[in-house]
This record gives sequence, C-alpha cells and structure tokens, in this order.
Amino acid sequence: MNSTPVSQPLLKIDAVSKAFGKTRAVDGVSLDIRENEFFALLGPSGCGKTTLLRMLAGFETLDSGQILLSGDDISPLPPEKRPLNLMFQSYALFPHRNVRQNLSYGLEMEGLKRAEIRRRVDETLASTDLTTFADRKPDQLSGGQKQRVALARALVKRPKVLLLDEPLGALDKKLRERMQLELKRLQHEAGITFIIVTHDQEEALVMADRMAILRDGRLLQVGTPEEIYEAPTDRFVANFIGIMNFLDGEVDSESCFKLDGGRVKLTMRHGPGRATLAVRPEHVSIATNGNGIAGTIADIAYHGTERVLHVRTRDTKQAIQMRVPAAEGRNFAAGQPITLTFNSAKCRIY
Repeated sequence: MNSTPVSQPLLKIDAVSKAFGKTRAVDGVSLDIRENEFFALLGPSGCGKTTLLRMLAGFETLDSGQILLSGDDISPLPPEKRPLNLMFQSYALFPHRNVRQNLSYGLEMEGLKRAEIRRRVDETLASTDLTTFADRKPDQLSGGQKQRVALARALVKRPKVLLLDEPLGALDKKLRERMQLELKRLQHEAGITFIIVTHDQEEALVMADRMAILRDGRLLQVGTPEEIYEAPTDRFVANFIGIMNFLDGEVDSESCFKLDGGRVKLTMRHGPGRATLAVRPEHVSIATNGNGIAGTIADIAYHGTERVLHVRTRDTKQAIQMRVPAAEGRNFAAGQPITLTFNSAKCRIY
C-alpha cells in the first residue's frame, strides 16, 4: 500500500531550553515551522519569546535541545554561519550610509561581485518600494521608511528564515496597521519563512499563518489564529488573546450553566459542579424568551461601528461584555435591566 510522505518542517525546534541563573527563560520548547510560513511567537513580557528568537539566530547558546534547519543541526553554528537573518526593533541602520549602501553592506561582506550586488539590491529596492529613496540617508526617512529599509536589508541576503523582533514596535498605530499588511505582502512575494516576536495579539492575528503562545518559558498552544481565538486550550490563552468574559457559576446535571438563578444550556458536555464559563463578547446576545442570565447595564462604550455594553449580573455582580451595532446601542442606557444568553457552541468551560 502506498503512503503519502509527510513533508518535513523547514525549521524544527526540538526540546530547547535556556536558563539565566535560576530563571528558566525557555523550558523544553518544541516547534515545527513550515517553509514559506509566517509564524508568530506571542506572549507577555518575560515569557521567553525573544530568548527563543535569539537562540534561533545564534546569539544565545542552548542549554539543551536542538535546532534543525532542513534536517541539519545548526545549533553549534555562530550567527554569521546560519542562513537566518535577524531584524531588530531598533532597525540598526548605518546613519552615514544611504539606503542603497545599507542594503549593499551585507553582500559586500559576503564577497559577492559588484554586478551581482547591484542586481540584488535593485530587485530588493523595487520589491519594497524604496527605489526612489535609494540615495537618502536614514535621518532623511520617516519611521515607516526606516522600517522598510531594515526589512529590505534583511531580505537582500535571501535568508531561508527571517527573524523579526517586535519590528513594528516603534511605529504609530495607523502606520503599524498599514505595515502589518505590508509585511504580510512582502513575505508572500519573497517566499521566505518569517518568524516574528510580538506581544501584540492583534498584530499576530492579522499577520500570522500560525502562532505559538508562550508563558514563563513554556509553550502553551500552537495553531492558526482562528484556532487559538475560537478554541483556547486554557484560561491563560483565552484571557491573553482578545476579550473574554469569565463567569464563575456551576454546571448542573443537565449540562446547563447556572448563575444568579439563570441558566444557559451548553453544547459541550461537562460534569456537574463549580465551573468557570468563558465566552467572547460577540457570542453574547439579548435573551428573547426571558431565559438567561439577568443583569443591569453598568456602562456603554462607543467604538464607532459598534457599542460595547458592560453588564453586571444581578446578584454576584460579575461583569459581562457584549457588542451591538452602534445604531442599535442607542436603545440602551446605563441602569437598564437586561437578560443575556450565550451562543452555547462558542462557550468553553474551565
């Protein structure tokens, strides 16, 4: 019987660990990253994501484990011998060199011929929309242009993997949002695997094909943005990605979640007892038949196209957020009693 061979990952991180004194910065992390994938390492400050990135780049040694690139162990190799390039948040551009010279520098250090350097630099300038800025120095560029130059300088070396450490952290909100899509476009056109470190959940959701959530040096969950948003494996992930309502109540013998005398039928089976229900604001709605969780609107926040109702439950005063269209939100007021129900298929019990 013929079997379809399983494609090998481009980059295999195998049980990698790193400690600084008594602190385990990275603790037995294993990840498979595919060719031409945009992969995000996500987590709060101190979770180990930057240390892991620096280990991939060769700037930190491994205490244990292996890093395999196309099946070859690159763990012992120094940074300059690895076909990976690291782009820093600070951009680290040479201030005395113009854009073209910044791009050329790494290729010159590799000893490439002048004609090849010019060809590759011209191609990269064109693909990153920097041709018209080729003769400018960094102090003549905007923040977004500097970001593109730093990215172009990394791409021109044609690494198998490009590592990006908070590359958009220095940009303002509007430019950051535009550059998220720009980075995704460039990654697709360059056909290079991108691994980005970020603490920004929205940034990871927008750009990543898959993401890994880390906490205290340990890997908690790996999946597509949709998988992690819709089906977080534990309470920390659920709370870290997006907005989540957590309600402490109990599940009865009929798999109904009960709180303050109200109840919501659950799709997922769960044994009776105390439990925490987690539900996203977009999966909360107004109960039309009066059966649900009773509460009072405490506040209404206007967000342009929508309003977010902040509801306090009747007895335990637990907070619930729900979203309504902006026009519909005009029908509600603080202090108004309201009964809520949940999309049971989207609820999770922890």
